[in-house]
Amino acid sequence: MTEIIHYQNFIANAFVPSDPSIEVRNPANNQLLARVPEASGEQVEAAIAAARHAQKNWAARPAIERAGYLRKIASKVRDNAERLAHLITAEQGKVLGLARVEVNFTADYLDYMAEWARRLEGEVLTSDRVGENIFLLRKPLGVVAGILPWNFPFFLIARKMAPALVTGNTIVIKPSEETPINCFEFARLVAETDLPPGVFNVVSGTGATAGQRLTRHAGVDLISFTGSVDTGSRIMAAAAPNITKLNLELGGKAPAIVLADADLELAVKAVTASRVINTGQVCNCAERVYVERKVADQFIEQMAASMAATRYGDPLAEDDLDMGPLINQAALDKVAQMVRTATGQGAEVVTGGAVADKGAGFHYQPTVLAGCGSDMAIMRQEIFGPVLPIQIVEDLDEAIALANDSEYGLTSSVYTRSLSAAMRASNELDFGETYINRENFEAMQGFHAGARKSGIGGADGKHGLYEYTHTHVVYIQI
Repeated sequence: MTEIIHYQNFIANAFVPSDPSIEVRNPANNQLLARVPEASGEQVEAAIAAARHAQKNWAARPAIERAGYLRKIASKVRDNAERLAHLITAEQGKVLGLARVEVNFTADYLDYMAEWARRLEGEVLTSDRVGENIFLLRKPLGVVAGILPWNFPFFLIARKMAPALVTGNTIVIKPSEETPINCFEFARLVAETDLPPGVFNVVSGTGATAGQRLTRHAGVDLISFTGSVDTGSRIMAAAAPNITKLNLELGGKAPAIVLADADLELAVKAVTASRVINTGQVCNCAERVYVERKVADQFIEQMAASMAATRYGDPLAEDDLDMGPLINQAALDKVAQMVRTATGQGAEVVTGGAVADKGAGFHYQPTVLAGCGSDMAIMRQEIFGPVLPIQIVEDLDEAIALANDSEYGLTSSVYTRSLSAAMRASNELDFGETYINRENFEAMQGFHAGARKSGIGGADGKHGLYEYTHTHVVYIQI
């Protein structure tokens, strides 16, 4: 990107003039890319009002007709896939191959959710009375506020808007101020379709401004947020006076358990993929490893070699990279400080362990830390960077106990050739997802949800779809 674009909020199918006040920069080189608005209170109000005005007529349309609009948008996304991928890489920093995956997965997700139009189901319940029928209907909630993260900003648009729209809701999206460009470009594609005004709206701004106005508003019926525990907690407090329904994905500290009988080559490859994808800025990917003592030395040696071989830099300036920069200076400082703290507590840097000399961007070396203990912050707090702490355990019992000893409960993984060990771990690990002998990456037909501070509710598949509905039970006495 060379042109500095000034984006505008998208309300009722129109781009509303406003003074751009937020700069968007490329995290790989700190170059200015665009300016976006800090939405005023009036503009947030207008977006919610537009969504509420459109909702009843939208819900009255047959679901298959609503699905048709999702398919039109998916087609637009595919037609613009390469341009969108370059925009995502420029503003977020992920490698271009991963950005292409994100764009195409987004289009597929829109089509997948559209397929549910003929599969939305209620229930017929057995009555205790003669001549009575009981029907359970599923109905839209109304207006959804979708508040996006910066790590997979394009896909999360679809993850929130597609189930909302197909079930008859309307939506107001607030992208992260770190990565709003792709969302405004998505809005441009929506504007090229005949989607009714007010069904899809975008307002940008910080959490303290646009975010707070959305979450405190009585006209919002569901807040769907992906981000940090701290922000999720503040959203819960803001939503409490209105008893607004919440759907929150709030991060994780995913354990990977490597047993003595594991295929170490597979484990190293999968854990590396799970650690360096998006520069470690993925809430469901391996954040800590528990390796059985019998194979610990071998695993650590191979893991260090794999991480050291990771190619990283500016994804738009260099080809064939495995990862790009961290999102901003604060993220870089946080990762560096966590590593310094860990080494001060006795952890050993096997490879990496320092800020990388890669010019003006926010780059950190792929890092492996051995000798970690369960009391260290590096084993308990989310790193969100390309750092892998490893702790040695004696057996599966200890590994499961340490894995479950966490305030998070989103994802987990196990590497073993034993079906018995795999099934036992699946039964005893207290997490929303467990991956056996593969990298941590969910399927759109699954249900991405966590326990404890990892969130409330979930996304994807049938169960994620029904998060956007409420039940209405009808009793008919004849």
